[in-house]
Amino acid sequence: MRVHKLTIAALAVAAGLSLTACQGDSDNADGQSTGSSNSSSSSNGAKDTGGKDTGGKSADGENTAVGGGGSDGGSGSGKGSGTDSETAKCLTDHLEITAADGTVGGDPEETVVVGFKNAGAKDCLLTGYAGVDLKTNYGRVSAERTGQEADPVVLKSGEDVFFGVTYPKNDSGGSGVRVEGLVVTPPNETKSVTLDWPGKASLPVTEDGSGTPVRVGPIGSAGQGG
Repeated sequence: MRVHKLTIAALAVAAGLSLTACQGDSDNADGQSTGSSNSSSSSNGAKDTGGKDTGGKSADGENTAVGGGGSDGGSGSGKGSGTDSETAKCLTDHLEITAADGTVGGDPEETVVVGFKNAGAKDCLLTGYAGVDLKTNYGRVSAERTGQEADPVVLKSGEDVFFGVTYPKNDSGGSGVRVEGLVVTPPNETKSVTLDWPGKASLPVTEDGSGTPVRVGPIGSAGQGG
């Protein structure tokens, strides 16, 4: 499908819809799905373990952005206290990843909250921003970072941490861009998980490139209640 030059509104995340990495598709960097055959698979191949953008394309060559910049799984610049330098990074395989609609009435933008739960036996470290892409009928839309300081988070076994994704309301009166899935890559990881999209069905679109982008906050930027 021809990709128009689009600007798609911001996105934020809340915790409610308990879709775990076991329920969604886990995809490795070469695009091979390792999750349930009942979910659509995706690969965030545009991100490497250092969080560098490798050209805006997934491993299968799919365009990972529709207008605007993208978000990767790199580490943030924040420095936290009490973090153990020996603590290993959190791996996708050891995280339960959930997404829920977190919009509060009266908010100017819509919100989705994404949660990471440490399902492993050991503590692990999350630093910075997760990679977030929306799968749409126009291709992938990569969320931009908000630019907030990102402190390291040591996630103990069984604990949760949340971050927000914001996106604009579709008040245009048109059908907009249909959102078909949410692709999440933990910081400093290349393996992604695809979840059902818990937010509004569509995003507004403008042909001239103006508008509010989808944005993602750093790890810990949202509470469990949004």
